[in-house]
Amino acid sequence: MVSVIESMTPRKIIHVDMDAFFASVEQRDDPALRGRPVAVGHAASRGVVAAASYEARKFGVRSAMPSSTALRKCPELIFTPPRFEVYRAVSVQIHAIFVDYTNLIEPLSLDEAYLDVTANLRGLPTASATAEEIRARILDETGLTASAGISYNKFLAKLASDQRKPNGQFVVPPGRGEAFVEALPVKRFHGVGPVTAEKMNRLGIETGADLRRQSLAFLQHHFGKSGAWYYGVARGEDHRPVNPDRERKSSGAETTFASDLVDPAAIEAGLDEMADDVWAWCENAGSLGRTVTVKVKWADFQQSTRSRSFNEPVASKARLREVARLLVRSLYPPTRGVRLVGVTLSNLEKTSPKPASGELAL
Repeated sequence: MVSVIESMTPRKIIHVDMDAFFASVEQRDDPALRGRPVAVGHAASRGVVAAASYEARKFGVRSAMPSSTALRKCPELIFTPPRFEVYRAVSVQIHAIFVDYTNLIEPLSLDEAYLDVTANLRGLPTASATAEEIRARILDETGLTASAGISYNKFLAKLASDQRKPNGQFVVPPGRGEAFVEALPVKRFHGVGPVTAEKMNRLGIETGADLRRQSLAFLQHHFGKSGAWYYGVARGEDHRPVNPDRERKSSGAETTFASDLVDPAAIEAGLDEMADDVWAWCENAGSLGRTVTVKVKWADFQQSTRSRSFNEPVASKARLREVARLLVRSLYPPTRGVRLVGVTLSNLEKTSPKPASGELAL
């Protein structure tokens, strides 16, 4: 009987999301940037915006936007190069605050995480009060603001954290999830990317209410295995636990060249740098991977990928470079200029990097 009662007790989930994290760190550390439109990235013609301050967002500047486009939208935009080591250090500070409130912490990235505070370690009256205290401590200890969503599942908490941005919070209480979801556009739903949103729109599904009107069979017919997920979230349902052991599934890095390249040596030099970045992450994380993927974006923005999987993990930086080069060489001779190259290592497993020995050749 106890287990039945426990299963009926609503969980208390908080989604904490830092506000314009990278750009806010830069404004914090350089007073001259405060109140001004800032983009983290490089202003070069082939550069890309990694993050934008709220002042820049008012002009339509967004992350992943080409720097040239961002400057057209906001001629006063100030570019500052990314400092990922600083962002990681601040993220560690924030995580240390979370630990004071729960052991159930699921980081999604450097600047956001789910917290299950059902156990209420601090004895605060509500999950909303817990979120307020966490946000106040983040501001006091890092000088940065955070927004939060509070609800009884992860899907609703993440949606709620966007409702009062920046520097605010929003609660979706038990019994209100379905009503909250029905008015929102489906493009805001977790698991609904641009392509899926466009497909839903063609089927007459634009809001949560539209999605809820569809039968499970209809959604499974059009969206396969994801149909059951869409059916549930349209009703405010999400039974996924907060998973503190959630492991990253891949590590990747890519670079856009200053000009289109056709020289194999120059292409492979850029590829080596990306492989080295990936390997550095693997060493820090204590993870190795068995699948290497190389991505090439051509001058006409068409994209090609090549992958190779092994029975054993790629065990050295030199081996990762070697595999990446062999994969990109399968695309030679280049028929067009190469705009971008990327390297990803996936099928990760926890282990310690060690010298390669007896590795299989491609």
